[in-house]
Amino acid sequence: MSMSMGGGEDEPMMDINTTPLIDVMLVLLIMFIITIPIQTHAVKLDLPIDDPNAVAPPVDPVKNKIVIEPTGVVLWNGTPVDPVTLRQYLDITTTMTPTPELHLQPHPDARYEDVDEVLAITKRANVSAMGFVGNEAYANF
Repeated sequence: MSMSMGGGEDEPMMDINTTPLIDVMLVLLIMFIITIPIQTHAVKLDLPIDDPNAVAPPVDPVKNKIVIEPTGVVLWNGTPVDPVTLRQYLDITTTMTPTPELHLQPHPDARYEDVDEVLAITKRANVSAMGFVGNEAYANF
């Protein structure tokens, strides 16, 4: 029970030509890839209202240091701060002339998520003078 597919010259060809189908599918695939919207990640924050009775934060006019501990505690010039307070301090530093340097020193055992959160806060605050310090701690990793 074998089947002959177009054995003679007078017989019609029974095979389907798939080349045009593949070409159309590739063009459609490329069009779908191009038209897919770019995924953006946005973090929405409710910033606190300015309080006229608030005490000025300990901001050094020359340089400020952010340390991220392995436990997730963020230290601003040695004082523990939460993300909202950190953002307030960074906003104050960006209004100073000249802008003080910001030194970021994550502990080698600090979670990446904590460091990423602090970096996101500094980016949203438009910090321009920033550097990583203590990179020699990572030499053995």
